[in-house]
Amino acid sequence: MNSIRTYKCLKQELFDSGDYKLVPIRHEDRYQIMRWRNEQMYHLRQSQPLTEAKQDRYFDEVVSQLFDQERPDQILFSFLQNKECIGYGGLVHINWEDRNAELSFIMNTKLEATSFASIWTTYLSLIEEVAFVELKLHKIYTYAFDLRPHLYQALENNRFFQDGRLKQHCRYQGRFLDVVIHGKLNQRI
Repeated sequence: MNSIRTYKCLKQELFDSGDYKLVPIRHEDRYQIMRWRNEQMYHLRQSQPLTEAKQDRYFDEVVSQLFDQERPDQILFSFLQNKECIGYGGLVHINWEDRNAELSFIMNTKLEATSFASIWTTYLSLIEEVAFVELKLHKIYTYAFDLRPHLYQALENNRFFQDGRLKQHCRYQGRFLDVVIHGKLNQRI
């Protein structure tokens, strides 16, 4: 299945910046996404490795339903460099009443060491276009285990502010860690 699906809630489906594009999540990227999620479980809210069967079921039962909803609770994208998928993410836990959503994003694990900040910067500029221009949300935010200070630097370099810290909120390898929340308000409306 190589056709691009479209979200009923979006007028625009493609968001691009140079060689990078956000497109509605592609079915053919599901196993790459599964591998990255399994490699990066340490910072995700995922307690067990995904299998191809679980990933297929998620795409068939959850993702496929999102496209036809007026107000889905998440809008997911494949993040492409040229035509190659190098990450995925989107807006999750969308609160349509309060006009906010959590940002989600993971990239190809191999790119983290060399391109983390630049890829996050590009992703943030594109997802902000979706959230603030297309959907006119008031606020976007991140919810991150206190394990990746390089993420906070990338967020703050892109004008996100630390919105809160949930003390000892998650358990990782037998110890309790804080959750750090960064936010950004829509300055366009």
